[in-house]
Amino acid sequence: MEQKQSQIIELLSFPSAWNQLAFSSNPPPKLLKIALFVKKWPHRSQAGGLERHALTLHLALAKRGHELHIFTTSPPNSSFPRYPFNNLRFHLSKPTASGYLDQALVWKLFQTQNSTGRPFDVIHTESVGLMHTRSRNQTNLAVTWHGIAYETIHSDIIQELLRSPEEPQGYALAERVTKVVEEVRFFPSYAHHVATSDHVGDVLKRIYMIPDERVHIILNGVDEEIFKPDIVKGKDFKKRFGVPESKTLVLGMAGRLVKDKGHPLMFEALKQMLSENDAFRHSVVLLVAGNGPWGARYRDLGSNVLVLGPLEQAQLADFYNAIDIFVNPTLRAQGLDHTLLEAMLSGKPVMATRLASTTGSVVVGTEVGYTFSPTIASLKKTLYRVWYNGRGDLKQKGHAARQRGLQLFTATKMASAYERLFLCLSNDEKNGENYCQYQAPLH
Repeated sequence: MEQKQSQIIELLSFPSAWNQLAFSSNPPPKLLKIALFVKKWPHRSQAGGLERHALTLHLALAKRGHELHIFTTSPPNSSFPRYPFNNLRFHLSKPTASGYLDQALVWKLFQTQNSTGRPFDVIHTESVGLMHTRSRNQTNLAVTWHGIAYETIHSDIIQELLRSPEEPQGYALAERVTKVVEEVRFFPSYAHHVATSDHVGDVLKRIYMIPDERVHIILNGVDEEIFKPDIVKGKDFKKRFGVPESKTLVLGMAGRLVKDKGHPLMFEALKQMLSENDAFRHSVVLLVAGNGPWGARYRDLGSNVLVLGPLEQAQLADFYNAIDIFVNPTLRAQGLDHTLLEAMLSGKPVMATRLASTTGSVVVGTEVGYTFSPTIASLKKTLYRVWYNGRGDLKQKGHAARQRGLQLFTATKMASAYERLFLCLSNDEKNGENYCQYQAPLH
């Protein structure tokens, strides 16, 4: 019988998400010296998506034994967090007036470390933490994009369509197109590009015209040890916050309660549904985790909405376990939203705005949740469908969502993909290293 040969994949040209590949969980074959440039290091629950990505990924790499040097801004008032790793070092510098890394200052710090001991194997920048003027000629450099101007055009179109006649017309759309042209010009100054969604990977190749072998898709991942199903913790959370047992559908939302996260839309849809449908009002409750100007408005909707304020990570994990479905009405088209991934790993179905990165990488079918257009009519129609379908259907979708989450969206999957990319960028062929090749297992 003919023996099947395992397929060799050239990683730098691999067209799909690296999260689909099964990298070894054994200790890394060699330990790397890695430089990270990130505008801001996260402080407790005040972190945005970019900061959370930086934290999750680089702590995981430090745990794997790599030597990490993080170049970031010093916080204005608060103390800087400490971590139990000798191989994780922070190089803090005063931010510029606009809050960015002072490029001249940070480059000096980098050069000092680069000439101390051994030079850096890899340089990683979260978005433009390191500006393109400094990244030129660095062949061992990768940039992770957490939002590009081309993707944001969709958000601008949505905002313009939702603008009330009294509001002045914005200039965002025209300005954004100019920004896209600027980005197309300077993006090639970065050697390698990591897209956090399949859609952005496609845009970087087609619209930004970056060669395929310099664009790599690594989807965001969240900590699977924290975000996992736990029925008891979910019940305790509901008790603690006084969620009535009579409610047969518990909706959940989390994040900053601001306009561009879609809260005016959600508020209006919910307000209409609560006033027009008694059965809906008696059976549904919405839990809102986070803070921002829309928190007070949600409270005005009465006992059907519980505004919980911002939650720490462990509380957030309990929050997901307390809800039946997670709703993300964001109007911002910017990569993959961590909250959707956290909910899915917690075994919950998701309901999200129909944005390209979301439909291309996360809610790829009705088996894991629902998508809606950013209009009040579409949002109401989808919320009613969720309500009609009931808990049994949501549990089934939640199970499928968790399976997809475990396949693609865990911190372990993300970190092992980045580790392999960094090993590949530091590949020494003279010493017989071939980290840029992947041997697909035989099925």
